[in-house]
Amino acid sequence: MFRVMFHEPCIPPNTGNAIRMVAGTGCELHLVEPLGFDLSEPKLRRAGLDYHDLASVSVHKDLEAAWAALQPERVFAFTAHASVSYAALEYRAGDVFLFGPEPTGLSDEVLADPHVTATVRIPMLPGRRSLNLSNAAAVVTYEAWRQHGFPGAV
Repeated sequence: MFRVMFHEPCIPPNTGNAIRMVAGTGCELHLVEPLGFDLSEPKLRRAGLDYHDLASVSVHKDLEAAWAALQPERVFAFTAHASVSYAALEYRAGDVFLFGPEPTGLSDEVLADPHVTATVRIPMLPGRRSLNLSNAAAVVTYEAWRQHGFPGAV
C-alpha cells in the first residue's frame, strides 16, 4: 500500500524496527545504499524479531536505482525544516515516505530531487532536533493507513 524509504540508514535497530512495522502494516521498506550496517547485523535481526520473512524489504544501490524500481507518483521527504505537517496530507496508495540517515537527515541534494513531491515535517516541541527514525516512519505510516481505514487489519 505505502512505501517507506530509508536513504542511507546508519543504525541497525531502527531498520529492524521498521521491518517489524512494515510487516505489521503490509507496507514496503526500501533501503538506499550505502547502509551503515550489514543486513545480517545481530542488532538489526534482534529488533526485527521473526518478522523478516513477513516483511517486504528491498535494497537499492542508490537513489536513482530506487526511483527506477519504484516509479513513484508522489514522494514525501521528511525533514524538520519543512512547514507542512504530515497530518495535513491525504495519502494515496503507492506514496513513498522518504526519510534520511541518522543523525543528519536528508541532504539538500536529496530534498531537491525532482521526484520529491513535497517536504513534510512531524510536529515536535521547540528545541527538539528530531524523532527516532523508526518512530517517525511509524507515525506517518499509521496515519496514512488510518486514512484508508486500516485495510486488512484485525
